[in-house]
Amino acid sequence: MNILDKIIAQKHIEVAERSSLVPVKLLEKSPFFEGKAVSMKKYVCDPEKSGIISEFKRKSPSKGLINGSASVEAVSIGYMQAGASALSILTDTDFFGGSNADLKDARKFNFCPILRKDFVVDEYQILEAKSIGADCILLIAAALEPARLKELAAFAKSLGLEVLMEVHDGEELERSLCDDLDLVGVNNRNLKTFDVSLDISMELVDRIPSDFVKISESGISSPETLVTLKKAGFDGFLIGENFMKSARPEQAAYTFIKEYKKLLAKETALNNS
Repeated sequence: MNILDKIIAQKHIEVAERSSLVPVKLLEKSPFFEGKAVSMKKYVCDPEKSGIISEFKRKSPSKGLINGSASVEAVSIGYMQAGASALSILTDTDFFGGSNADLKDARKFNFCPILRKDFVVDEYQILEAKSIGADCILLIAAALEPARLKELAAFAKSLGLEVLMEVHDGEELERSLCDDLDLVGVNNRNLKTFDVSLDISMELVDRIPSDFVKISESGISSPETLVTLKKAGFDGFLIGENFMKSARPEQAAYTFIKEYKKLLAKETALNNS
């Protein structure tokens, strides 16, 4: 079993446990449930912002503990002040050290789109995402049969949530594209081997239909790389580890975004001259 298979097997157990403890009727009573989602695709494409979806992640299966002491409140507020377009909050506990409480905290302090970063296998998790204040959910093509992914995407849309679908190769992209997606992310990290290569983004960017907002995810460690990805056709970028490995992730994000904007302005000036 590779790590993705292990995570997905665990998710099925988790959903069964949670849904028996917290019935859907209770989730629907959450104060967030009637709220209108903030549009991730709109914020990512806003030319006044950076296009960066900054992630709060304590640990990962490949790196172990990345930052165990970071505060969701300080980091999420700092990310948005630094110029991020949106937030991604990991809510998986067993493998990533996150929780639903992390997302609720981020929601409490920020009016911006929040992606619930988790491994969705069931409608219950989408209802849960809505109940904790998420605006967007992640569907991983490698973890779901295409027909199932389409069902889950349609269900999320029926609740007013946006959907980011993540792919790792052309085959996943071709078989899983559907009308109910808003953003398509190319994960430069292979979830089976955890190897990282930006070539994956470069190979797939032109194969993603322009109806979808295009996101490059993982392995982005320099502002120069962002400029290259932007020129290639990406609208947004999901960055977590690069910021979270710093003692003050929000400061790392601020420095990174400032440099990226400077490089982008220089690039634009060159193109216009």
